[in-house]
Amino acid sequence: MNTRALLTLLFLTLGCGLARSQNSVGIFENSVDIGSPKTAGSASYDAGTQTYTIKGGGSNIWFNRDEFHFLYSRQKGDFILTADFAFTGDTSGAVGHRKIGWMIRESVDEGAASANACKHIDGLVVLQWRPYHGMYMRDPEEERFYPKRGGQTIQLSRIGKTITMKIAHPGEPLRLVGSYETETLGGDVLAGLYICAHDSNTLATARVWNVRIDKPVLHPSSSNPHATQPQVRSTLGSRLEIIDLADDSRRVIHESKGRFEAPNWMPDGKKLLFNEGGSLYTISTEGGTPEKLNTGEADRINNDHMISFDGKMLGISNSRQGLPGRGSTVYTLPLAGGEPHQVTEGTPSYLHGWAPGGKELAIVAKRNGSAVYNLYKVSLKDNKETALTTNTANHVDGPEYSPDGKYIYYNANVSGTMQIWRMHPDGSGKEQLTFDEFHNWFPHISPDGKWICYISFPMDINPDEHPSYEDVTLRVMPLTAPGAPRVIAYLYGGQGTLNAPSWSPDSKRLAFVSNSEQAQ
Repeated sequence: MNTRALLTLLFLTLGCGLARSQNSVGIFENSVDIGSPKTAGSASYDAGTQTYTIKGGGSNIWFNRDEFHFLYSRQKGDFILTADFAFTGDTSGAVGHRKIGWMIRESVDEGAASANACKHIDGLVVLQWRPYHGMYMRDPEEERFYPKRGGQTIQLSRIGKTITMKIAHPGEPLRLVGSYETETLGGDVLAGLYICAHDSNTLATARVWNVRIDKPVLHPSSSNPHATQPQVRSTLGSRLEIIDLADDSRRVIHESKGRFEAPNWMPDGKKLLFNEGGSLYTISTEGGTPEKLNTGEADRINNDHMISFDGKMLGISNSRQGLPGRGSTVYTLPLAGGEPHQVTEGTPSYLHGWAPGGKELAIVAKRNGSAVYNLYKVSLKDNKETALTTNTANHVDGPEYSPDGKYIYYNANVSGTMQIWRMHPDGSGKEQLTFDEFHNWFPHISPDGKWICYISFPMDINPDEHPSYEDVTLRVMPLTAPGAPRVIAYLYGGQGTLNAPSWSPDSKRLAFVSNSEQAQ
């Protein structure tokens, strides 16, 4: 090959590589039209709001070929795709089967095998798939219809060879649409967002937000409900997220390949506090580089750390080696940092709440050789412990004072399911607040006293455990007026997601941790 030909080949190769890189949008590797639709589509990403806008034409996604716009990345192994979807623009003349959602596809060929989680503009919700390349999709053989119309949050997952679609209206739990076993989409695939106008002469548009691609792991259940290290075969990465309760929009402000947990909102509203590797760190709510907090000799801090109501003191749970229950011990120190002061002698002891006056703490602990945990309040004057529960079986956890000091909120398994309860600070007047099929943990009261948030685990786990790496939801419920719990976030997480109070000072936002492999 002569020099000129070699330079030409090099230029074309670099040009093709540049074109591919320019098609990346947000977390997705490529944005392309499939099937050469008459009206070209596009996709864009707003890094400030972490929102996608996707536009596409196309006649249909059906029969033996497809036309639509696709925003995708290559995926392998198990994965869970979750996002919120809404059509935008002028929809007055839209064909009823205009559709958006998630798609798993073997290639960008117009006849490729695929699995499509569809929400149509007329409200129809369906999981559809083409089993093999070029095969005509059949009705109803390659479809699973959902009886309820519409929905905002769409989830499509592949676990092994099982592909599953779920959907939810705002505030509701995800519900199963359907699943099937794939023979062609079990290996490396393309997975991402799509839009189809179902009209060759029209360009459809949609907004997609709270987009998450999670990589789950298989794990045994943990025998220790307070284990600070995940009882799994591997450790997934962590995301620090902030959710705005006005519209439930989420924003990732920090990611790590390692494990960090349990954000507290700092009193100034400008920083978050979280634990990682036995230490505490602060980070701006806008992101950036975390800064280590001086905690003196305490270097085995777990995810139970609390800030006093007056914003001056910090309570931590730090392990002492060679003692029962991993030696977890409660300490206090100035929020600005310093040498910690030991509060509890018996182990294990885990901190969960400060009294509004700053004179007492609420902890969960094992005492006097008991095999189960109970709740105690501890005087900071003389470290005297007063039992608030006397369980001899099952688990109780998460005691937290309300801002007015009238109640201690907690979670308890009284009848075989973990639910949210409250009692007076002397242990009297125990009252169950949630009644559902989920296992509900770690109630946190908003600073204005109007709301309670908590994390809900799936019904198939041990109710006395809160393991890492589960499909969980965050929910809020009003405290000063009648109202049912409302789902605000669907995520992959669990232990370390919401162990500590994480309301913003103005009661408008929450911080939490979700888990997945590090974003590429």
